[in-house]
Amino acid sequence: MANFRDLLSAAKSEISETDTDGAAKRIADGALVLDVREPDEYDEGALEGAMHIPRGHLESQVENRLTDKNTPVVVYCAGGVRSAFAARTLGELGYTDVVSMDGGFGRWKDEGRPWTKPVTLTAEQKHRYKRHLLLPEVGVEGQVKLLESKVLLLGAGGLGSPAALYLAAAGVGTIGIVDMDEVDASNLQRQILHNVERVGERKVDSARKTLEALNPDVTVETYDTRLDATNIEDIISGYDIVVDGADNFPSRYLLNDASVKLGIPVVHGSIFRFEGMVSVFDPKNGPTYRDMVPEPPPAELAPSCAEAGVLGVLPGIVGSIQALEAIKVLLHLGDPLVGRILAIDTTEMSFRVFNLKVDPKNEVTWQNRDRIQLRELDGLCAPWLGDH
Repeated sequence: MANFRDLLSAAKSEISETDTDGAAKRIADGALVLDVREPDEYDEGALEGAMHIPRGHLESQVENRLTDKNTPVVVYCAGGVRSAFAARTLGELGYTDVVSMDGGFGRWKDEGRPWTKPVTLTAEQKHRYKRHLLLPEVGVEGQVKLLESKVLLLGAGGLGSPAALYLAAAGVGTIGIVDMDEVDASNLQRQILHNVERVGERKVDSARKTLEALNPDVTVETYDTRLDATNIEDIISGYDIVVDGADNFPSRYLLNDASVKLGIPVVHGSIFRFEGMVSVFDPKNGPTYRDMVPEPPPAELAPSCAEAGVLGVLPGIVGSIQALEAIKVLLHLGDPLVGRILAIDTTEMSFRVFNLKVDPKNEVTWQNRDRIQLRELDGLCAPWLGDH
């Protein structure tokens, strides 16, 4: 009957092993670093950029997190024992270029080689965001990124309500809300941040109560003011992304020009009766609102929801998609709706995507950001660019 030493010897006979010098060279050449220690060991220190999968979860998780089985891998543990067994397992799973680092993290650290203390979550946060942590595309690093992110919502109404709720639930660390209205009973058909008991309260105050009750990790910054040319730069500066839930053209154009000037992406959403639209305007990497709508339509062709009505559940759909797009941008995840417009028609339940290109006549661009002058929009919403 085999003992532990026999099993270890057998494992090492089947794998490739290297010392810390060899591991460092492979890492410098682009090899992926895999840490198979326990979570408490990993939290105390690890090689920079290491993917962490505890040895006990390796078989069940690695193929979802490391999909290319030809990727060069350096696997390590505390001293080189668990990494040897892990390397053999990886070989059995079809990974073709795996080496175990003899001496492990202990020897690496003792030799004065570079290491870092990984970002960590509290036990409560690990439990709260467990479903995120199970996603390889998010994981601990992505969740920490969300907790460090700052998102500004323009409006705490129909679109802002679902967007704010899902961003807060996802753990976005700072959520700013701009709104200068009070909660009205007519809002409650769609503005789910608020409730009957808060009718007459300022919307920003009602929104703060709801979001703080949902997630204590979230800091809510409120701006009970009208967004105008004198304050918009101060308000949106420092935020990573803006979720646009404005219901009028002057605010949309003003936000566009300020966001282009500062290089801040905007997740745009709009609704009308049974239809909605979402797009991501990233001024550094794609078209913006002025490329989509160079000039506002006549007022009689653009009635508000108060005039034309809106199905109450529609902003829930559009605002939720806005929250999703914001998270994708924050985490560099997937393919955000940059240069694309998602059009939704709930009467036939259709989702169509249209390409949006940069308008060569549009002068309000990131390249011209030093010339952009923010002014109150006066009907025509024409761009204002100063001299160099």
